[in-house]
Amino acid sequence: MSGNVELLDNVLAAARSENRAALVGYLPAGFPTVDGGIAAVTALVEGGCDVVEVGLPHSDPVMDGPVIQTADDIALRGGVRIADVMRTVREAHAATGAPVLVMTYWNPVDRYGPERFAAELAEAGGAGCILPDLPVEESAAWRKAAAEHHLATVFVVAPSSRPERLARITAAGSGFVYAASLMGVTGTRESVGNEAAELVERTRATTGLPVCVGLGVSNAEQAAEVALFADGVIVGSAFVKLLLEAGDDLDTGLERVRELAADLAKGVRSRT
Repeated sequence: MSGNVELLDNVLAAARSENRAALVGYLPAGFPTVDGGIAAVTALVEGGCDVVEVGLPHSDPVMDGPVIQTADDIALRGGVRIADVMRTVREAHAATGAPVLVMTYWNPVDRYGPERFAAELAEAGGAGCILPDLPVEESAAWRKAAAEHHLATVFVVAPSSRPERLARITAAGSGFVYAASLMGVTGTRESVGNEAAELVERTRATTGLPVCVGLGVSNAEQAAEVALFADGVIVGSAFVKLLLEAGDDLDTGLERVRELAADLAKGVRSRT
């Protein structure tokens, strides 16, 4: 079975044709359990997410905030393995038909074997991989395996990325470009939003790929703000926080995830 990069491309193009940003939701596999995580990822799409990212929990998630670190720790203590990540992708995609990507640091993929990881992800119906810490210069082996299995390779750009670096990153990537920034505390949100908008503009100058922004968005108003300048709005910690707050009451957690996804979906559609 080939990967679903074409499905990802089509879903992002459909959102653009509707003059709106796509809503991209993130949750780690194995949280709060493997089965619970599958239900939660499915709930993202049921609520209104167009695309979902399944995180591969890591023991040293240097780029993740405390909320996602807490969820990763719960998943790791529960014994989550790469096979569970692949099962999460398979069952969530089968249940929803949505494009599902894996977001992971490079080390687990490198240890597992890029070809093996790509083959299993494609077989599970995955659309691709987001690799935030893989330098483009060291990505040839992965990109070869991903291309053979029709998987997107999504790279991350940051406000510090200079024009020549942006061009190199976007030329190597596929699917979309992940523009990383931070919403910051309330008092600094406007300036950070401006920085993210500028990053999107600079990134678009180098590529025709959609540019999706991870900005600490947690409500419809913020989603609408980011949707004014981005092709996609990525939300992760806000969903994870709802499940953490629900504790052992998974049904309540899932309902709150669906409700937030529906609220955010309205936000990305409010573009005038």
